[in-house]
Amino acid sequence: MDRAGWGRIALRVGVIYLAARVITTVFLLLAAGMSGPGSRMGMGADLGDVVVAWDGTWYWFIAVTGYPTELPRTEDGLVAENAWAFMPLYPYLSQWVSLPFGSWAAGASIVSLVAGYGASVVLFHLLRARLDDAAASWAVVFFACGPLAALFHVGYAETLNLLWLFCALWCVVRRRYVWLYALIPLMAFTRPGVLAFSLFLALYGIWRWFRRDREPLRASEIAHIIVSGLLAAVAGFAWQVIAAAVTGEPGAYLATELAWRRNWISGEASFAPLEGFLSGAAFWFGTMWHLPVESGYVALVLVVIAVAAALILLPQAKKLGVEVRLWSASYLVYLLLVFFPQSSIFRLLIPLSPLWGAFAVPRSRAWRVGVLASCLLGQWWWIYNMYALGNTAWQVP
Repeated sequence: MDRAGWGRIALRVGVIYLAARVITTVFLLLAAGMSGPGSRMGMGADLGDVVVAWDGTWYWFIAVTGYPTELPRTEDGLVAENAWAFMPLYPYLSQWVSLPFGSWAAGASIVSLVAGYGASVVLFHLLRARLDDAAASWAVVFFACGPLAALFHVGYAETLNLLWLFCALWCVVRRRYVWLYALIPLMAFTRPGVLAFSLFLALYGIWRWFRRDREPLRASEIAHIIVSGLLAAVAGFAWQVIAAAVTGEPGAYLATELAWRRNWISGEASFAPLEGFLSGAAFWFGTMWHLPVESGYVALVLVVIAVAAALILLPQAKKLGVEVRLWSASYLVYLLLVFFPQSSIFRLLIPLSPLWGAFAVPRSRAWRVGVLASCLLGQWWWIYNMYALGNTAWQVP
């Protein structure tokens, strides 16, 4: 595609993105105005309060004070919530951007908005490799207007991470592996989850190997896939090593992450692969909903089977190409292994955004308008609960 073609697409996506951001801004203003004394933000909230609410406060705190050299402790002697749970690239970049404005919230909002636009443009090109122009455009509409669209505005690192992720996936689709050596460290120091990309590259390399008779697999490609996959694995553990070196505690990062889990379950939290989801199933089905704990385990297994079947069998998913499906499977496996399911699960699913392409494949206008309406309805529901209310266990973004 020539520069004129890229420019037309950038303009088209820009119009879509701007319209979506106007809608989300209205929703956020309404939610801020509805915030009451019992909500997270209290009375008289404005857009600035929204930007630094929830995890935005932690990112702002990191930009101002940095990371602790000594881990804070609770009265029981356990590691308390602290800044080591958050990666450094987003807060420090936002601080740099904020300098002309004198407000970290302004810088954070600009970074989120600009990164979100860049991610939208790259998402179009990523999906356009497999879908027609209309389907790729509609997928961008769903992405820009989706239920988690508030993340394009607030002080969270998600949109910046999506920009790096979509670029990395596009590089794999286009077989331009050299760029991965820059994109993987950027992902690693923006948001947790780059280990899922390592798994993706391993699965992708296996897939390419078994179909090398249909698509030649050069030695240079093999080297790039293996080395970049190893780089992603090393980068995925780098922050843990840094936290341990600075604090002098080998398990500093893991203990910090588990501090948040103690907000949901009593006693000292522990980590083992799958333990989070198993504990989560017991918590939600047993403690919260007063259902047999076994039903939670059965539901978890059924969900895993259903998602796997959808990625493998659904024609709409197959049209996206093997790269998007392998990434989606890899990321879901990563979440299943390390995450404790709670209300933030919706936000943590946003790296699966390329799957919006599957919703855009059907050509029916009624279907596409219906999906868009559902996105907007879900967006208001999420914003209202997380920002206008935010006063119960499941209203945490």
